[in-house]
Amino acid sequence: MPGLGASFGRGGATNSQEDLANSDCIVIEGSNMAECHPVGFQWVSEAKARGAKVVHVDPRFTRTSAIADLHVPLRIGTDIAFLGGLINFVLENDLYFKEYVVAYTNAAALVSEDFVDAEDLGGLFSGFDPENNTYDESSWQYEPEEPPHSGSDDPAGAAAQDELEDHPQVRKTDKAQAAGSGGPPIAAKPKRDETLQHPRTVFQVLKRHFARYTPEMVAEVCGIEPEVFLQVARWVTENSGRDRTTAWVYSVGWTQHSVGAQYIRTCSILQTLLGNIGRPGGGILALRGHASIQGSTDVPTLYNLLPGYLPMPHAMQHQSLDEYCADAAGKAGFWGNKRTYMVNLLKAWWGDAATPENDFAFGYMPLIDGDHSSYRQIKDMIEGKISGYFLVGENPTVGHPNGRMNRFGLANLDWLVVRDLQMIESATFWKESPEIETGELAPETIATEVFFMPAASHAEKEGTFTQTQRLLQWRHKAVDPPGDAKSDLWFYFHLGRILRERLAGSTDPRDRPLLDLTWDYPTHGPDQEPSAEDVLREINGVGPDGRAVSGYMELQDDGSTSCGCWIYSGVYADEVNQSARRRPGREQGPVASEWGWAWPYNRRILYNRASADPDGRPWSERKKFVWWDEEAGRWTGADNPDFEATKRPDYVPPEGARAQDAIGGADPFIMQGDGKAWLYAPAGVVDGPLPTHYEPAESVVENAFYKQQANPTIERIEGPWNRENPPLSPVFPFQVTTYRLTEHHTAGGMSRTLPYLSELQPEFFVEVSPELAALRGLVNGEYATLVSTRTAIEAKVLVTERMRPIRLRNGQVVHQIGMPYHWSYSGISTGDSANDLLGIVLDPNTHIQEDKVSTADIVPGRRPRGPELIEFVEGYRRRAGVASGRVGLNGRDPVAAEAGEGSQQ
Repeated sequence: MPGLGASFGRGGATNSQEDLANSDCIVIEGSNMAECHPVGFQWVSEAKARGAKVVHVDPRFTRTSAIADLHVPLRIGTDIAFLGGLINFVLENDLYFKEYVVAYTNAAALVSEDFVDAEDLGGLFSGFDPENNTYDESSWQYEPEEPPHSGSDDPAGAAAQDELEDHPQVRKTDKAQAAGSGGPPIAAKPKRDETLQHPRTVFQVLKRHFARYTPEMVAEVCGIEPEVFLQVARWVTENSGRDRTTAWVYSVGWTQHSVGAQYIRTCSILQTLLGNIGRPGGGILALRGHASIQGSTDVPTLYNLLPGYLPMPHAMQHQSLDEYCADAAGKAGFWGNKRTYMVNLLKAWWGDAATPENDFAFGYMPLIDGDHSSYRQIKDMIEGKISGYFLVGENPTVGHPNGRMNRFGLANLDWLVVRDLQMIESATFWKESPEIETGELAPETIATEVFFMPAASHAEKEGTFTQTQRLLQWRHKAVDPPGDAKSDLWFYFHLGRILRERLAGSTDPRDRPLLDLTWDYPTHGPDQEPSAEDVLREINGVGPDGRAVSGYMELQDDGSTSCGCWIYSGVYADEVNQSARRRPGREQGPVASEWGWAWPYNRRILYNRASADPDGRPWSERKKFVWWDEEAGRWTGADNPDFEATKRPDYVPPEGARAQDAIGGADPFIMQGDGKAWLYAPAGVVDGPLPTHYEPAESVVENAFYKQQANPTIERIEGPWNRENPPLSPVFPFQVTTYRLTEHHTAGGMSRTLPYLSELQPEFFVEVSPELAALRGLVNGEYATLVSTRTAIEAKVLVTERMRPIRLRNGQVVHQIGMPYHWSYSGISTGDSANDLLGIVLDPNTHIQEDKVSTADIVPGRRPRGPELIEFVEGYRRRAGVASGRVGLNGRDPVAAEAGEGSQQ
């Protein structure tokens, strides 16, 4: 996210998990780390054994809470209020790391006179367009220097951004990703006040914005006692500064909200104010729920990003390579090399067919024209706009919210390819889904042809996983996969081979991109398995001599080098698979740089230039990490320095410098165009330049901060199959959250079929407090039914004090219900799917769903069956004032179908 001074690209952790052991205080918020990330949690235990304070901020009391020094049970969906309170505490008490903040952030930059804060507009920022629910960011900009100074100045990039703003569809759906992870262009350097006293400095804007986030307001909104909040504030601030550092840890408990990106921005603002970014024992760690989720965003399975966080070309903007790279022309920071990264990617994909004369085959690139995220695709399936779909390693009928909507979508396809370890529900929905029982789906009317392709597990194939801390680790194949199961690499290589063979000799220009692909990987064994090492080497990149390059600093933009993912360049340096290194930690220093390989350049802490002061000296001996060695004339220390090794701390960019040469020697945040961490984002964040507390889309509480109830730019998927519970509705009076269990894995396909894991967690349950149980007549161990406007589900009741009522200062009591989401109708352990209860609304920056907080009713007893279930839910809809009316067969809207807008099946 642009302005996430704590993050390189989307989700990259700043520090390694092992570095948690060096923390003086660890705050785990938005994650049940002990249960969902038990291996990484060992480093939290190590830090605690060394004397660190551990705080767990979570609505539920869990195994993480049991080990923590303090559990903070805040109300679901109020993390911005809590973190904003900490920011206010830091600013009001002058506890920020002043030298760090002045030198390394945009705190001194002056904001335009036209900017009006949400504090003055009832929760909206200046530039809001209520008709389209979008912002015009022009009033958020800095006040520029007079005259403008080159270097970070970017007239070409500013023009590209202006062009972007001219396209409403681009502006509405892709603005957050349009500039890639380097952030949007800045037209000119801002005026600065190094004293931070000018009322329009970012620092003063920040102080005013968070002034109302007092301990009393935190207590009112979050439902925690002021003394608990103040205890966290004291521990965090006492353990931050020159000699001590605090780390923050989060996972999907933050991201899966309609303001999820702003949750993370709030934390990055706090951590930057405290000087905890780029330093040992500090940072913000984004935990990953699978072994290679980090890898699948680095070399992405995302529709709007290319490898290395390059943005996908957009049909309304990018008809040539020059247009695609225009926003980086003259840009400071390593994103100023965008053309180099893209040319090398094109060369890796199309080899000799990519030449300067044909724009390096840029015309072969697919172009996006809007939001193609997965939930929008499900809607398009229902409306008959998508006929075929590949479903790989995902089980949306169980793992996505609103499973019913997902099943309707799959039922409207012509064909569906499912690659998985098990015959998951997304492959059998056509004959076994709950909608068969209710009559909403019927096997004889579903024309979807399902092709199930069994997949090899991680132990049955070779290749790299990229772990939470950006660490690539090579996995050797332990056993052959059973039966027809094949690796993903085998599947896609041979699918491509067969398609290319069938198109051989074609003269149709649209076939050239496929025919010209570099598709010559060596194979081995009876199944002709492609070489994963050769793929890794191609990703690393090769130079003019055909040898593997040692890193992205060797890449050129003239076509003489190629590289499949610039941030991974160096993983095959010296023609050695660096990810396969396993030198024991006892033979290394504390950073253990010869265990696997971390991007970029095997750097274990991002932005580690910030671990030294502007003159290049360590902030303290205790937190010494990377520093300038004047005698040697280079940066040195425990880690690979973030900077070019010989760039002096007093380096001042010359006039006209670009890319990394335009970053000063005292500017650590080398991916940002100004080298600074952004406490305030003048562009690039869809829902505001500063984080603001909004209630979830489905909340039982009125926003106590502002008139604006929920995120004004929230992304909705409209349709009768995705109704929303009205906020503040007495019909749906309880808050619901979902979570994972250690014994089961995500949608359950890898665990519900295993007897030992099923024995440990044998059935679907919900957690309720004793008070809620008494209020609703729920009995421990008996069934209860939960209802929303989407459907009703049943579960066994677990009455536990781990879920406590939240008592707000206005007297309102908020009851919260916890639901693990691993169950469905197949496997040894079966039950209703928790996600069926949820609707789909999305964070407008990331298109990630808000499924960590919704509303529902709960009553004792089992749910109705068959068509009676539909009538039962319809009764709730009528009482809540939600539009009624049945969904047509296979999920079609009967009105749209009559108008010719639905599926033609």
